[in-house]
Amino acid sequence: DPTIPKYLCCNADEGEPGTYKDRAIIEKDPHQLLEGIAIGCYAIGANNAYIYIRGEFALGADRLEDAIREACSKGYLGNNILGSKFNLNIYVHRGAGAYICGEETALLESLEGRRALPRIKPPFPAQVGLFGKPTVINNVETLACIPHIINRGAGWFAAIGPAKSPGPKLFGVSGHVNKPGLYELPMGTPLREIIYTHAGGIKGDRKLKAVIPGGVSAPMLTEKDLDTPMDFDSLAAKGTMLGSGAVVVMDEKTCVVKAALIVHEFFHHESCGKCTPCREGLDWIVKVMRRVEHGEGKEGDLDLLLKL
Repeated sequence: DPTIPKYLCCNADEGEPGTYKDRAIIEKDPHQLLEGIAIGCYAIGANNAYIYIRGEFALGADRLEDAIREACSKGYLGNNILGSKFNLNIYVHRGAGAYICGEETALLESLEGRRALPRIKPPFPAQVGLFGKPTVINNVETLACIPHIINRGAGWFAAIGPAKSPGPKLFGVSGHVNKPGLYELPMGTPLREIIYTHAGGIKGDRKLKAVIPGGVSAPMLTEKDLDTPMDFDSLAAKGTMLGSGAVVVMDEKTCVVKAALIVHEFFHHESCGKCTPCREGLDWIVKVMRRVEHGEGKEGDLDLLLKL
C-alpha cells in the first residue's frame, strides 16, 4: 500500500567484539553504503531512512554526515532525485554505546527514544517496525553490496562462493596472527586458508589452540575444524555460526578459561536485563568462572556451568 509510510534502517551498531568490517566501509567508502540505502528505499517505496551508528564511531558518523551532504548537493538525495519524483532523506542516529542496540528491535526502540529492550516477535519489523510501520532493517555490509549487484547482475553475485550462501564476505582477523586485518574473500573460504594464507599464520609459528569464527557470540572451534568452509550452513553444522565474520585466533599459550571469562564479563556487563536467564544466569556464570580462574574452582563447577 503506497499510502502507508515505510522505513529502511541501516544497522551500523557494530558492537560485537572482534568485528570491524562495517566501520571500514563507513570510514573508507560511505557513498557505497548511501547508494545501497537509496536503491533499497526506492525498491520498497520508503522516503526516510535511518543509519543507527554505534556511539563510539565518531569519525564514521562525521564521514557519513559529510557524505549525505555531498549526495544532497549533487541531487542524489533529497527531493525529486535525478528528476525521478522520488524523495529520500537519510538520517544518521548516534547510539550511546549499548551492545543490545545491535539487535534489530532494540535498535528500533532506541530510535523511537525509549530504552533499548528487544521487542517480542512476532510481529516482525517488516510488518510492524519503526513507529509501528513496515520497516526493512539490514546491516552495513549487506546494503553496501546492492550497488555492485545492480551494476554487475545477480548472476555475478550468486556465482561467488557456495550456492546457499553466495557473495563476498569481509572477514576481520585478529588475535595471534602475523597479519591481522580485514580480508574480503568469497563466502565459503576455508578457515585454514583465512588464517594461514591470508593472515600469515600464527605468530612465532605456535600451534592453534582455539578460534572464534564469527565474533565472540559464536562458540569456539579447534584445530580439527580448520577445514570448515566459512559460510552459514557449514559453521552451523559444526555447532557454531558465521555471525559477523570476526575471526579471533588464539595460540597454544592462551588460557581458554581466562578468554571465556573475559567474554562472559562482556556479556554480563552488556545484558539489557529484559530476560531472566541472561540477567541472572550471566551474573552466576561470571562468579563461578572468576573463582575457577583464581584457582578456587570446586568439584561440579563445570557441570554447573554447562547447566547454566
